Amino acid sequence: MEQHYYSPVETAPLDEIRALQSYRLLKTVRHIYDHVPFYRNKFDELGLTPEDIKTVDDVSKLPFTYKQDLRDNYPYGLFAVPQDQVVRVHASSGTTGKQTVVGYTQRDLDVWGEIIARAISAAGGTKHDFVHISYGYGLFTGGLGLHQGATTLGASVIPVSTGNTKRQIQIMQDFGSDILCCTPSYAMYMGETIRDMGIDPNALKLRAGIFGAEPWSEEMRKKIEELLAIKAYDIYGLSEIMGPGVSYECSEQTGMHVNEDHFIVEVIDPDTGEVLPEGSWGELVFTCITKEALPLIRYRTRDIGFISRKKCSCGRTFVKMSKPNGRTDDMLIIRGVNVFPSQIESVLLQFPDITPNYLLIVDREGALDSLEIQVEMAEGAAFDAVRLIEKREKEISGAVESILGIAATIHLVSPKTLARSEGKAQRVIDKRKL
Repeated sequence: MEQHYYSPVETAPLDEIRALQSYRLLKTVRHIYDHVPFYRNKFDELGLTPEDIKTVDDVSKLPFTYKQDLRDNYPYGLFAVPQDQVVRVHASSGTTGKQTVVGYTQRDLDVWGEIIARAISAAGGTKHDFVHISYGYGLFTGGLGLHQGATTLGASVIPVSTGNTKRQIQIMQDFGSDILCCTPSYAMYMGETIRDMGIDPNALKLRAGIFGAEPWSEEMRKKIEELLAIKAYDIYGLSEIMGPGVSYECSEQTGMHVNEDHFIVEVIDPDTGEVLPEGSWGELVFTCITKEALPLIRYRTRDIGFISRKKCSCGRTFVKMSKPNGRTDDMLIIRGVNVFPSQIESVLLQFPDITPNYLLIVDREGALDSLEIQVEMAEGAAFDAVRLIEKREKEISGAVESILGIAATIHLVSPKTLARSEGKAQRVIDKRKL
């Protein structure tokens, strides 16, 4: 595939990137110390001054920022500019506790547009494409974030948002959508709907998809690519740092390039906070070095991953981060074992006659945890006898136990039984009173 770079910095030598990071980090540290009382107090408690930070290597001296800090300073307490410079606010979905509110200056929006334009370019997108955006618009950063990036690239935006899937597919056919942007679970649902409508996906103009906002496995990628006849790319971000576009996949697809001219990434031991060497699995931590309205430092994402500077065939020199392998706060502890839904998904997708639509139900009887996994059978799967269903359930149970080390009860359910989501899919119901 011919490489498209949106910006020359994507292929800059490492020493240039580090020099730029150092310069921008120093400016950011001074900015937050002078304008955000929360950070000034944190620095003073540590006996730290902005002058103690001299290069990017000193980032580990800085205090961590937690999601709870945003909630404690709700809604605007961590903003670093006056309100009249904030041109937009977004907020996280707020599934637990208060929403986290984030703000942007006009320059922040320009930067956001550029980093997503890089991601679309890396997926082969150009100004000649129609970009079909099926992320939700509103306080969630997905819809307007991808919209901003596609506009910056100069592509034609089709701002469909979520819902009314058959209408979405009609628009794809009529408008000639080239690139689809949505959550992977919604892409999967679209692919199933296209198949059920009897449409040949190869007859669509669609050639690539940019999917994010929830963890998804390589097996799910293959399934989406098959159903939609496209190449599927991952994009990563979180509203507290910017939204989608913090990192993005290139054609090599062995991780996501972090936009290092705007964010410093570290991997830490989630228990001790110690910085881990390159290649070690741990919690991803980001420091914003160009954000004006909400420049968070050493923000603990709770996402588990690793980083690598191994040379990439695409020519980009930005460090790569792995696809997050779940989150420390999505992690279930069942009978003392750490379980991520993404691990279970990887097992399920090895069976061709079941779908990636599943639900984990965790309960506790007495002192013992139980795990039930409901999984949809594929359309047309040859399960015409109870014994065949029981046989497959037993095989899946064995495969799950060999990966997780704990037993699970598997229930195969009829196609389209489990609820579909147009946004982030709900994969877990935890009934335990923990």
